[in-house]
Amino acid sequence: MGKLIITESSGASRELVLDKERVSIGRHADNDICLNDKAVSGHHAVIITILSDSFLEDLDSTNGTLVNGKQIAKHPLSNGDTVNIGRNSLRYEGDQQGGEDFEKTMILRPSQVAAAMGTPAASPTENKPLTGRLRVESGSNAGRELELTKALTTIGKPGVQVAAITKRSDGFYIVHVGGSAGGKRPLVNGAEIDQQARKLSANDIIELAGTQMRFLLA
Repeated sequence: MGKLIITESSGASRELVLDKERVSIGRHADNDICLNDKAVSGHHAVIITILSDSFLEDLDSTNGTLVNGKQIAKHPLSNGDTVNIGRNSLRYEGDQQGGEDFEKTMILRPSQVAAAMGTPAASPTENKPLTGRLRVESGSNAGRELELTKALTTIGKPGVQVAAITKRSDGFYIVHVGGSAGGKRPLVNGAEIDQQARKLSANDIIELAGTQMRFLLA
């Protein structure tokens, strides 16, 4: 898993392993990474980690978030990326595989795997990746749909209530990112989701920032 090398404006340095699905960054004490810097918003940014991949998102902060000198809204982190928040620097170090190990890795077709395992090969339809989408069920945008094609899709209203839907090999998961909606998390089928990611099922109703959406799976 990846880690952050945090160098604060005071010059103090520390490391944080990204072993949580959600790591919040900001000036307020309730953040996972608390930065004592007036240039940092109370809840400034968040890092979502899914398996070995980490994604950084600015939470509509006052002064913005920079990655390698460029302002971002959302950014998939790569090894060596430098994040600047206020006068603080956070260097991301991801997992790296050595060239020797990479050269020894072989990519097998499903039929080759089946032969090696002594099991029948799956048909092409069985190997077809899951496709998910959200359909708005309420409000002026009712009927509109959003295809969930990315590894991570954020939904909601920045600063109010934001969630992320992540696409994994076994399905789609929703996780609370942040917002100021009285500390409340999004609802799935009328129940508030907890801190951990929740797997979505077909026709689940998501309620977020006053909008209802139906999760559809194909």
